[in-house]
Amino acid sequence: MIRILIIEDEKKIARILQLELEHEGYETDAAFTGLTGLEKFSAGNWDLVLLDVMLPELSGLEVLRRIRATGSHTPVILLTARNSIPDKVSGLDLGANDYMTKPFEIEELLARVRACIRTAQSRLEQDDLLTIQDLTVNEKTREIKRNEENIELTPKEFELFVFFIQNKNQALNREQILTNVWGFDYYGDTNIVDVYVRHLRKKLSIADSLQTIRGVGYRLKE
Repeated sequence: MIRILIIEDEKKIARILQLELEHEGYETDAAFTGLTGLEKFSAGNWDLVLLDVMLPELSGLEVLRRIRATGSHTPVILLTARNSIPDKVSGLDLGANDYMTKPFEIEELLARVRACIRTAQSRLEQDDLLTIQDLTVNEKTREIKRNEENIELTPKEFELFVFFIQNKNQALNREQILTNVWGFDYYGDTNIVDVYVRHLRKKLSIADSLQTIRGVGYRLKE
């Protein structure tokens, strides 16, 4: 379920927003000061934040600055007073994804919320994709495709291929491969790497790209 944090000091507005968002199927929570809002953000896993600029204890812009300072890309929609152009500019410069000017129509806010969530989800889906030549690998769904056609791999074959992609153009020795794909506690024959490489070359038709480095190991060349 999509989780939305509302940081708004006017409790009546915060409650209306909660009711409207929950009616749309979102899970919500509210905070009425900047400091409490920041604490709730840090303690939870949020998909979007509705953030008022004028807040007690910490301003909305300071809350936003601290959120972005953590490296978080959670979408933030600022709620600003009418004609507060400097706040809008500062908010966007600090990493806000959008802003709404009070008073606003709830239908427009809901549309902005949907747009921000779609954009964030699309970015996450792209982050899950790895590509090499004409192959696309989705780490989340564990799918490999060539021209929209699925290629079936065993779980270990998939993990090995992902490791090669993540280290493409690098010479990798068998010990590195075993440690990262089979784990530190693997004590079997190192030739298992050679067996799985043969499987990958055959199933993925990458014999020319998955090269043997004599005396070292293997390299996946882009």
